[in-house]
Amino acid sequence: MSMIKVSNLSFAYDGSYDNIFENVSFQMDTNWKLGFTGRNGRGKTTFLHLLLGKYEYSGTISANVSFDYFPFHVEHKEYNTIDIVEEICPDYEQWQLLRELSLLKVSDDVLYRPFETLSNGEQTKVLLAALFLKENSFLLIDEPTNHLDLHARKLVSDYLNGKSGFILVSHDRAFLDNCVDHVLAINKTNIEVQKGNFSDWWENKQRQDHFELAENDKLKKDIKRLSEAANRTSNWSHEVEKTKNGTRNSGSKVDKGYIGHKAAKMMKRSKSLEHRQQSAIEEKSQLLKNVESSESLKISQLAYHKHQLVELDRVSIHYGGKTACRDVSFTIEQGDRIALTGPNGSGKSSLLKLICGEDIPYSGVLRIGSQLKISYVSQDTSHLQGDLSDFARMSGIDESLFKSILRKLDFSRLQFEKDIASFSGGQKKKVLIAKSLCERVHLHVWDEPLNFVDIISRMQIEELLLEHAPTILFVEHDSEFCKHIATKTIGLR
Repeated sequence: MSMIKVSNLSFAYDGSYDNIFENVSFQMDTNWKLGFTGRNGRGKTTFLHLLLGKYEYSGTISANVSFDYFPFHVEHKEYNTIDIVEEICPDYEQWQLLRELSLLKVSDDVLYRPFETLSNGEQTKVLLAALFLKENSFLLIDEPTNHLDLHARKLVSDYLNGKSGFILVSHDRAFLDNCVDHVLAINKTNIEVQKGNFSDWWENKQRQDHFELAENDKLKKDIKRLSEAANRTSNWSHEVEKTKNGTRNSGSKVDKGYIGHKAAKMMKRSKSLEHRQQSAIEEKSQLLKNVESSESLKISQLAYHKHQLVELDRVSIHYGGKTACRDVSFTIEQGDRIALTGPNGSGKSSLLKLICGEDIPYSGVLRIGSQLKISYVSQDTSHLQGDLSDFARMSGIDESLFKSILRKLDFSRLQFEKDIASFSGGQKKKVLIAKSLCERVHLHVWDEPLNFVDIISRMQIEELLLEHAPTILFVEHDSEFCKHIATKTIGLR
């Protein structure tokens, strides 16, 4: 057992005025299974790169272990998979590799196929197997769940549950709960480490947030009461002071010494109340530092003139002599929230694109309602670039509403000034989701919208869909999201 100690860490990217980390200190045990969470853009991947020594920083990071990072960069994807593994871990033993692949339910024949011919799920599993061939390393695992289907996520989560000595960045709540024993959280103003899984951490955070909000309300009332009392006492002292130069109602001379003493006592009381008020204000400023803004979002979907929007009857999709999916039948009716599930390669994305009007070869019957308006969120964010205002204008959406939604999804105003191309993967996804929410349509079609999106934002989007009940067809591998949202599930084989 050894410790990784972080002391007074501060870091900002070159040319940036805002620090990503500022004087943060904590420590981690190298035997822990550590889940790493925090909102998009808070610096999770940046911190992993700091551990790897990629950037200069102030403060200290001390560790008696080396670090290895997942996902590995694979330069020659045309090479056989076994050659890729040898590049990553030259000293591995064959039996060790076969053991790891067996745990991940990957057939060893993939080793003798070109890496580029493997599915996304197979590639992820092979690279994870290679990662755990590393000995005496603390492993930095950055979002391994993206593009893994539900079955593969459960399998990889069970695999990691049998390991130790890693930091895992993931936004999948069920995945984290199954395989971590500590949580490292980047909050708004600090980094904290807690024992337990994600649900334990979230419960503690909600309890702390509720306590601080209650204390904040109480202090606001105290400040108002103290402020009113101080103003009254100050006014009384001034009124009493004025009588020193006047006469009593009876006509006798006033006792200036007595009145001056009384005025001084009232002024002293006023100063005391003012001091207590200032203390209360300072105490209030210590609260709410890490309470996340998770305001509810708004959506206004158009009503369609018919109950049924889309119908598929024995639809099969064909690509270059291959069949992506076969004999798919279902309907989309107003108010449906349909989760389209199935393993990778079962044709889910192809079906979504077909419904959205792409020219995809198919057989069977597809009926799409006349003048049906659809908003589509694709998996791909690589095309996003330029200014947010220009993006809103080119997309034909209300810029103020668009930016308001992004603000609620934890975008800072400073973020609005940056090129979209420089955004994190999660921030780019939020741009596409916010755009979709601004579009006046009858049906939302979302293809893996939550890849890279942080957990708190996922919960906000869940609340939105439950509150406003739009008609939506979606593909998503986050089991918690599907469980909470879907009114129907269509499974592809």
